[in-house]
Amino acid sequence: MNRLSAQRLTPSWVYHGEGPCWSPEWGGLAWVDMLAGDILTFGRDEQPRRQHVGTVAACVRPRINGGQIIAVERGVLLTDAAGNPEREVTLWESPEIRMNEGGVAPDGTFYIGSMAYDQSEGSATLYRVSPDLKWEPVLENVTISNGIAWSPDGSLAYYNDTPTGEVSVFDWSAANGLHNRRTFVAPVVDDDAAAGAWDDHEEYEPGSVPANPDGLTVDSDGAVWVALNGAGQVHRYLPDGTLDTVVSVGAQQTTACTLGGQDLRTLYITTSRENLPNDVQPTAGSLYSVRVAIPGLPTARFAG
Repeated sequence: MNRLSAQRLTPSWVYHGEGPCWSPEWGGLAWVDMLAGDILTFGRDEQPRRQHVGTVAACVRPRINGGQIIAVERGVLLTDAAGNPEREVTLWESPEIRMNEGGVAPDGTFYIGSMAYDQSEGSATLYRVSPDLKWEPVLENVTISNGIAWSPDGSLAYYNDTPTGEVSVFDWSAANGLHNRRTFVAPVVDDDAAAGAWDDHEEYEPGSVPANPDGLTVDSDGAVWVALNGAGQVHRYLPDGTLDTVVSVGAQQTTACTLGGQDLRTLYITTSRENLPNDVQPTAGSLYSVRVAIPGLPTARFAG
């Protein structure tokens, strides 16, 4: 098994970093400061540009004809190529539920999930948004809907409902959507990688940290990279579920990951300092990266 260490790429620019996405449409990497309602992209001077879209910015993906689809607090927002709002659709009215993570399927539809602010069990839903912005629930009784990504041939979809402690895999087709759910892996924290890996840690006790699968991405070999929130790790699992690589991150709340760079071989990792005191984990909220051997897949674009 390979063990890698991610390097801190930025200062602690965000409170709750999430949803990294590499796309030529916006010149490289975008990620979100979710609870600030901001989308971040790098500027020419390597300082972030912030695009404020509302109370929550949960997920952003490119549109096929330019612009973005953005999951905002209770719906989705379309922007044009200049970032100007074009149309917004609300999926629910309850102030107790907000959007969380999502991704674009091979047919150009947008799958986006929700969660309750109080994380109440079974209160969330995974939705499918079509190019005409009609939407439907596709998975109910979810608690914290997190990463979703597809295999290189589009026949499988990997998905995290974080409190289950598992990464699920579905069969997927444009005609039938998600079906035949089963467990892909149940991640376990790598104790050897965790011990001494965090930038300000107390003495690490093996088995003391839960593996909370958060955001994920799939590479061109069909392997699944999963951020383990609370563990300061990203794991790479081969298509048969074998753990192949463990990446140590210097902040425990690792939230999501994506493969980008010109050759799609840089793994970008977002972190969060949500609920942390100011004097704890000073590197939390930073963006991390590490070079890897296998490239990622081009980001799928929303067809609307």
